[in-house]
Amino acid sequence: MFNVKQLIILSIILSIYRYIPHINNLSPISSIILLYPLINKNKIQNFTTIFCSLFISDLFINNVLYASYNPVFVWFYSGFYWQYGAYVLVILVGIGLFKNNITLPKLVGSAIASSVLFFLISNFGSWLNNPIYTKDLSGLLTCYVAGVPFYQGTLLGDLFYSTILFGTYNIFKNINYIRTVSAFVLTTKSSFK
Repeated sequence: MFNVKQLIILSIILSIYRYIPHINNLSPISSIILLYPLINKNKIQNFTTIFCSLFISDLFINNVLYASYNPVFVWFYSGFYWQYGAYVLVILVGIGLFKNNITLPKLVGSAIASSVLFFLISNFGSWLNNPIYTKDLSGLLTCYVAGVPFYQGTLLGDLFYSTILFGTYNIFKNINYIRTVSAFVLTTKSSFK
């Protein structure tokens, strides 16, 4: 069953964060996408909830926050499919790496992989769609070089927010585990009296 509550919460978080001034591309989006498969094991819901949340937050940003820049209602911004395509791969990284457990190498590896994937795919799309770049290897390399300052923010954001989100998830998971064990021990103790 589709979880509307998760969709609303995720949409609000993405919209609020994207509105708050921040360093270019220093964002929790990839980290949230990596973590979400641990929260919700249903793969179809992972994709639908994440993409509906991104779409709703994009609608809000493009048509409310940046309405003065857009003379008409914007359903999809130019090149959105490159970013969404990168997020598909980030979801797959999250599903593949965090099936059973979270380890520091997996956490760091997934944060680096997601930032590299996003950088390569979004800049490739920029190269294809932007007329300032020549459509040859030189133009592609120029586009990637122009994107390096943004990559720094992406990498730092993915590492920072993944650490915060996964660490928080692990703390709450362990607290819940401790409560479960404590309840079991107390129940078991009382049954032996």
